[in-house]
Amino acid sequence: MSNEGKKVKVHYTGTLDDGTKFDSSVDRGEPIEFTCMVGQMIPGFDAAVKDLAVGETKTVHIPAAEAYGEYNEELIQKIPVSQIPNGDQLPVGQTIYMQGPGGQPFPVFVKDITDGVATFDMNHELAGKDLNFEITLVECAD
Repeated sequence: MSNEGKKVKVHYTGTLDDGTKFDSSVDRGEPIEFTCMVGQMIPGFDAAVKDLAVGETKTVHIPAAEAYGEYNEELIQKIPVSQIPNGDQLPVGQTIYMQGPGGQPFPVFVKDITDGVATFDMNHELAGKDLNFEITLVECAD
């Protein structure tokens, strides 16, 4: 039976190939809820949940292309600090939020500031990484 289009609640633990845990609904004590196969989740995660039965646990390996995509060098941007409000206060090595064309905030990683130029990485922090998930379907409703 397919869960496509249904509201589901799942518990999951996500790890990288080296075993590093990057996220866990189990640790937070709160399952995540989403509608299966409508694009709310990364493609590989959606596909893993699609045919799960309530109470079933599945372990999946999701290649980068089916997770947050491959790392894209074109998403590295250099901007003169003088063109950035409070540019002299940018936290190198941390993620900040910038405002997109529609006013929506989006995260960018401040890689470096050299000679008055800030280098930003707009790739998702997990871009280019294969992911592993242990997923348990907790609830499913039409």
